Amino acid sequence: QVQLVESGGGLVQAGGSLRLSCAASGRTFSVYGMGWFRQAPGKERDFVARISWSGSYADSVKGRFTISRDNAKNTVYLQMNSLKPEDTAVYYCAAGPMLRAGTSAGEYDYWGQGTQVTVSS
Repeated sequence: QVQLVESGGGLVQAGGSLRLSCAASGRTFSVYGMGWFRQAPGKERDFVARISWSGSYADSVKGRFTISRDNAKNTVYLQMNSLKPEDTAVYYCAAGPMLRAGTSAGEYDYWGQGTQVTVSS
């Protein structure tokens, strides 16, 4: 089992920045691929970014968001810059096997409870 706890969400003006953190506990963190997804009201849960040995991103956030991980701290981060109102959503951290954890929510086995990000115009 892996437990994931997100933090760092909040209210920010358009153009601002936030850094989300996801702390993992349980089994060895370094063996997991980690992902960030987001879900806006009435919409499906969408891929944002993932990291195994390197990161990859949804086109909508490429160049603005950066995913990173600190295996010593069992933590994955999502640095979000140049935020837009359309980035408003609940952001979820997820963990899955390193070779399977891709861009689909079904490829992840463990999920955090989510953290709200609201970007005002």
